[in-house]
Amino acid sequence: MSLTGRAEAISHGAATIINAIATGKGAAVGVDLWTKAAVALTDEQGHVDVTIRSDSSENPALAQKTVERILKHFGLDGEFGAKVETHSNIPIARGLKSSSAAANAIALATTAALERSLDDVAVVKLGVDGALDAKVTITGAFDDACASYFGGILITDNTERRIVKRFELTESPSILFYVPSKKTYTVGSDVKRMKAVASAVKIAYKEALNGNYWAALTLNGLIYSSALGYDPSPAVDALTAGALASGLSGTGPAVTAIVPEEKVDDIKEVWRKREGEILEAHVNLKKARVVC
Repeated sequence: MSLTGRAEAISHGAATIINAIATGKGAAVGVDLWTKAAVALTDEQGHVDVTIRSDSSENPALAQKTVERILKHFGLDGEFGAKVETHSNIPIARGLKSSSAAANAIALATTAALERSLDDVAVVKLGVDGALDAKVTITGAFDDACASYFGGILITDNTERRIVKRFELTESPSILFYVPSKKTYTVGSDVKRMKAVASAVKIAYKEALNGNYWAALTLNGLIYSSALGYDPSPAVDALTAGALASGLSGTGPAVTAIVPEEKVDDIKEVWRKREGEILEAHVNLKKARVVC
């Protein structure tokens, strides 16, 4: 079998509503930051060559493992290798789901390059497997991967890899991120401390299920900030300045704020007093897709 297979796909970022590390259950909201992945098949079996355009210092293992998972799924790992190139406007290792977006885009592009098709959840699950193989995640981040892939708000059981509930948002508030310059890799986080706050995280998860997802985001952020030793004041400053919700994204260090349009400048003003950058995005409602 020979293919002149090449394809490009896009998947978007996401922000934590409930971090699943404590309980195995999580929730996230899609944001319109993005990662594009171009995959070209080669006849160098098992060899995956990776170029990360946005940050060449990053480990290529995620891309390699995701491609390997897709090839293996179709029984083609003995036939092909691939060249992968990713391009993204999501800062890496700050809690903004750069890994989930990359895994989704790479899994989609590889499947399309092979001229095969998979249903959406199967693509997400193979990307999650790639992330676990590459050791860039603790739980597999099925919640983040689903929000990144489908857009909107997704509540999931990461242990069972099941979508529990999906909220279609009618409003589209701005999402601001305060991004300190220091990277924090999820796998380096203190899992024991996070699991110690599980009973509190369960309360936040219930709130999200009941549709109080913005309150759940704030509560989750406060709980995980205290467990991981982050200063909660950037989030509290944002709330004071008019944010609907604010809290730690993932295992940090980025802080998310869900903001009504008219309050964006007020929140930027309080965050500008801190070191780091401020990113502005919106809720994403578009599904990940093959672009060529």
